[in-house]
Amino acid sequence: MSARGSEAGRALPDGARGAVGIVGAGLAGLAAATVLAERGLRVILFEAQAHLGGRLASWPDRLADGTPFQMERGFHAFFRQYYNVRALLRRVDPTLARLRPLPDYPLFGPDGARESFARLPRRAPWNVAALVLRSPSFPLAALPRVDVRHALEMLGYDPLGTAARWDGSSARDYLDGLRFPPRARQMLFDVFAHSFFSREEDLSAAELIGWFHFYFFANPEGIVFDVLDEPFGPAFVEPLAERLRALGVRIHASARVERVERRFDGGWKLHVGDEEPPLELDAVVLACDVAGLRAIVEASETLDDASWRARVLSLRNAPPFAVWRLFLDRPMRADRPAFAGTTGLGPLDNVSLYERLEGESARWARRTGGSVVELHAYALDEGWSEPALRAELLAGLHAVYPESRSARIVEERWLVRDDCPAFEPGSQARRPGVRTPFDGLLLAGDHVRMPFPCALMERAVASGILAANALLEARGLPREPVRHVPVRGPLARLLHRGASTSTRTSRRDRGSGDGGAMAASDSVSGSGSVS
Repeated sequence: MSARGSEAGRALPDGARGAVGIVGAGLAGLAAATVLAERGLRVILFEAQAHLGGRLASWPDRLADGTPFQMERGFHAFFRQYYNVRALLRRVDPTLARLRPLPDYPLFGPDGARESFARLPRRAPWNVAALVLRSPSFPLAALPRVDVRHALEMLGYDPLGTAARWDGSSARDYLDGLRFPPRARQMLFDVFAHSFFSREEDLSAAELIGWFHFYFFANPEGIVFDVLDEPFGPAFVEPLAERLRALGVRIHASARVERVERRFDGGWKLHVGDEEPPLELDAVVLACDVAGLRAIVEASETLDDASWRARVLSLRNAPPFAVWRLFLDRPMRADRPAFAGTTGLGPLDNVSLYERLEGESARWARRTGGSVVELHAYALDEGWSEPALRAELLAGLHAVYPESRSARIVEERWLVRDDCPAFEPGSQARRPGVRTPFDGLLLAGDHVRMPFPCALMERAVASGILAANALLEARGLPREPVRHVPVRGPLARLLHRGASTSTRTSRRDRGSGDGGAMAASDSVSGSGSVS
């Protein structure tokens, strides 16, 4: 969403008292704005960038031949257990007709190694057993060497028990302790760990186990996913923004919030750029990224709870990642998957054939006879150089899709970003939640602590809904239902006796994302739901 038509540059509205200000128009902010506006609250949405959508944004670009297209910052998978993302998408696509399924999530490794997640049973532990039994990288003779107790942690995820046992350890420590065969470790786990933009040594083992639970062991949908049929902006973000405007939401792009200030009589002042005087609001949701949140909190003297400030300021970003979109003069082979994860091929983490994902790229490919290929590299090493990285990514592409060696690059786009949250060892206990010590101030985003397992887009949207629900609850208005996978794994009671049964939280806490003790849910089987 460009600044044009988004009220950018216009004076801030007068008489905003009674309204809720939302800072950040990524998925978390858009979700919060949607829920609040649907309940009749006045909402003002601020986005520092010229386009809306955060990491799901797309923006207009133009090829050398004049062809317009939407550039994005990388592929996003809509997994079937992204219940809240899909509920948000239904606001503009009621039947989810814009989602198209991908039949497999293949993984490619060195020397032609390949794994597949297609046609697995959907329930644990049968999905795990089927994957191991058919995996070419896991010989059955290696089973006796596996540390069974270690492996069962993935089936016994418990919010409190897993955090207590594993948050201080790294993902590398945990994966090494499994004692899987080296090739199986590489093929089945390295891709997954890297997909969260972190190196294994810099990632909490508790977070990794929670993500295994969310994506695989507690996921009744299977580890396959859908993709949008057009770029994210036209297919999702722009229609949602238009719907918000129709509900009365004022949207200000290119509007950077500098700080917030508590009013002595209740409510908040929002200092936006060089606008004077500050905007007076009833409540504020800070739904910006880690860097934006830290900057606002550092500049906001009236946010004077020292412990909470320290928790916010402890948040960090993961290492940078690179996105390289290539417009090639010839197609890839027809039997190539539209998306493939990779491991052991230098810094290359995945390959996407965009003409098989989005209509815009498909139209370009049909017209030119070429292919639109996107390469991703996550968690770049310190001291990385662009020429060397480009050469390594291209070598990785040539290794998995050899026909690309003879293709000529007609045009390209290169992006490097470093705005994804880090989840370092020991960070779970100090991570702030949705609620804050200040009445009327909430946090949202994929970096906040959540009371149920979720990640990436789903974490962002769910946190935005929880922030909105906290404000609705304070006003006596009906809250938005929040659906999630089971909070605990099937072996949690066996592995973590007393960990969650001794600490129960109320329905209210499970629905608000309170930043205190990690919440435990009574939803142990099937999908949970809070409202």
